[in-house]
Amino acid sequence: MTQLGEAAPAGAASVIAIFGPTASGKSVVASALAERVNGRVVSADAMQVYRGLPILTNQPAEPTELVAIWDLDCEASVGEYQRLAHTTVDAILSRGQTPVVTGGTGLYLRAALADLELPPAPPAGLRARIEELYDTGGAAVAHARLAACDPQAASRVHPNDRRRVVRALELAEMGETLHPTTDRLWSESVRHPALLVGLLVSESVLTARIEARTRAMFERGVVDEVQSARTQILSTTARRVIGLEEIAGLDAAAAAASINRRTRRYAAYQRKWMRRIPGLALVDAERDPGVVADEIREMARAG
Repeated sequence: MTQLGEAAPAGAASVIAIFGPTASGKSVVASALAERVNGRVVSADAMQVYRGLPILTNQPAEPTELVAIWDLDCEASVGEYQRLAHTTVDAILSRGQTPVVTGGTGLYLRAALADLELPPAPPAGLRARIEELYDTGGAAVAHARLAACDPQAASRVHPNDRRRVVRALELAEMGETLHPTTDRLWSESVRHPALLVGLLVSESVLTARIEARTRAMFERGVVDEVQSARTQILSTTARRVIGLEEIAGLDAAAAAASINRRTRRYAAYQRKWMRRIPGLALVDAERDPGVVADEIREMARAG
């Protein structure tokens, strides 16, 4: 095991990043790996940044950086997360430890590892105005406007995807685009030498894990947690947490069924991200987490 302050082996990665679909066991594997490499886990999860929903967002039991850092009324920002992640990763490295960046939000993972050239924050009122256009004029009207000002973005965004249509129009009005010609997100550049690992879990195993996790959430008191959270002002980004609306508006059985369906769809989306990450090394994650961690450790040492 690498000791505090000990130099990493030649060719070894300075940072280890673990990506995988929800319920693939990322947090447990990351914790086991951190023990083996004198590391510190850094979350790259867009929902775990919120405090007040530890059960619903499956926040890890082990100490993890960048978990529960924002109140529920805070609008999550990739730019602000990137700033915090870079500071955190650099601080861990300065102590002679290994940052283990772990999460299922691909954009956050990339932001933690690289210097993304993110568009500026929108001026006050712009997003509300575009949202009103979408909600009052309809999806077709909003998408038609997007097609007129940014045809490339419009060709890649479905009219019914309200969030992305609004974001694309917002960027267009600021002279930016949702789909730049230079793919900044998927370049191989990183701030520090990094090993990128993807956890492979079959669809059937993933489905079983998702359903088991949902049952456990209800047993742990997620209903009370959600009721408490909904007494507060919730940002638009916090409202996207899977299960928040279902638990508030449905009985337990119906809410659980809806959560399972949405989580399976999200896992499928994450698996698509895995195919796009350059240099990703795939690891079988249907084994004991310690065995998986051992394999990742050896991969990192080999460089």
